[in-house]
Amino acid sequence: MSTQADHGHELVPRPEQTPDALRAAFAVVAPGRLPEMQQSKDEAFAKAVEWQSLSPVRSWVLAWARDIEIARRPELSARHARAQRDLENEDPAVAQQALRELSEVLDEAMKAVRT
Repeated sequence: MSTQADHGHELVPRPEQTPDALRAAFAVVAPGRLPEMQQSKDEAFAKAVEWQSLSPVRSWVLAWARDIEIARRPELSARHARAQRDLENEDPAVAQQALRELSEVLDEAMKAVRT
């Protein structure tokens, strides 16, 4: 596992982008989502066989690496949770700001796992 100290406190180091490493990290930061992770992995591998392409597997790895990146960094996780909660706000300005914040959080996490 690797980590970058510039993000402050992290619950676990950033895992390698392999199914086993991602699962081990997720078991620590979000164990309740492991069944969802396994189901989406099974679907990705089935699509890979059907399509004769590794792109579904690559997409699965990146999506879960991104979600782990958010969950392992408490500050980023808090921003994500606030944005998710505010998406349903009755005030359109609050909901719009939440959408922008959610996009920024997802972009930040994706950029981190792609480096």
